Amino acid sequence: MSILVVQIPERQRLNARGGLAPESAASGLATEYAYVSSPDALVMSGQGEAAAALLPKAVTVIAMLADTDVSWHRITLPKAPAARLRAALVGVLEESLLTDPDDVHLAVAPGATAGQPTWVAAVDRHWLRAELAALEKANVFVDRIVPSSWPDDPPSGHFAETRVSLNGPEQGVLLHWAHADGVASIRLHGGLSRALIPRPAPAGTRWSATPGAASSAEQWLGMPVNVMSRPERALQAARSLWDLRQFDLAQRTRGARALRDGLRKFTSPQWRPVRWGLAALVVAQIVGLNLWAWHQRSTVEARQQAIRSAVRAAFPRVSDLDLQRDAAAVMQREVQALRAVAGKAGDTDFEPMLMAAASAWPPDRPPVETLRYEPGRLTLAAAGWSEQQIAQFKSLLQPAGWQVDANGTQIVLSRARAGARS
Repeated sequence: MSILVVQIPERQRLNARGGLAPESAASGLATEYAYVSSPDALVMSGQGEAAAALLPKAVTVIAMLADTDVSWHRITLPKAPAARLRAALVGVLEESLLTDPDDVHLAVAPGATAGQPTWVAAVDRHWLRAELAALEKANVFVDRIVPSSWPDDPPSGHFAETRVSLNGPEQGVLLHWAHADGVASIRLHGGLSRALIPRPAPAGTRWSATPGAASSAEQWLGMPVNVMSRPERALQAARSLWDLRQFDLAQRTRGARALRDGLRKFTSPQWRPVRWGLAALVVAQIVGLNLWAWHQRSTVEARQQAIRSAVRAAFPRVSDLDLQRDAAAVMQREVQALRAVAGKAGDTDFEPMLMAAASAWPPDRPPVETLRYEPGRLTLAAAGWSEQQIAQFKSLLQPAGWQVDANGTQIVLSRARAGARS
């Protein structure tokens, strides 16, 4: 399963004059994103910077937020149903938040239990929505959102180079200190870092630094540090259990989103053998259906040709045009003509039909008073017949292939068609 970790650029808060940044800058709609790709979140397979539309494709996309874009709050998780949990969190954190609660996105720590202490992450809601929208516009759909660091024990400290001023070229070093009481981002110059970081550091503290900040970090600590590049730290964050896509930012698994996610996974490289197999199956089905249709058509044509040959052999004077139209009708017509010439009655002649009617005539009925014969159709007067007599008359003639129709005063006898026989 391929994984793509995208670094969301740090939210700009101040412009060069010290006031609020313009909306275009504060929205976080960056032109390029730092990214790292991996097959398992352990081994790095690629890294770089690219516009959103040019980011590599992956089955799972994880967005990582900068340390300074997430604030942390320690609370006792309120006992509330899932639909009301955010409102309950706002009620607990109302005095701790520095902005309107509607402008803040909240996320609860993984594995949190109601009634127990837990950590809650807070992020600027409108900025985060704008960043996700910019990625989705480029068909990059984020599955998880993770912080760069989170409250942890034993503590960890990561040194990274950063700009001293927003628009200036001067570089400084920032220490991201994550410990059991929260996360703090502190600049090394000045005495604040010395005051906040205990000396000596707690046992088990993990120190790391980017290659550009390693020298300053070792000088400040007085000891070697583990060099960790930004892509390596991104993979470390991707392995965490955190997911800030909660509440109104939680993924929707129904409708168009589910279809889109399914299509995205189906078009991934891992599903290429499945796609080839389905394509081969469809082609085989189409070819097979065409071959079967051709076989059936050939069989029908062979049988029709055999019928025409048999009729032509029996009746040499029949024209080919008549045989092409309906060989069975031609054969029936010729047989009836031969029977008439020989003086033999057919099934639908008057005598056989009258004998059939007589064989089923009810014994308690007088002889028929009137009758009328048409080729293949014998009409008998049946005034005064009961329903039971008519039913008995039908039941005796239908097994022999006769069709009986009664309309109250008449009974019509004819040969039943092959598909209408019971």
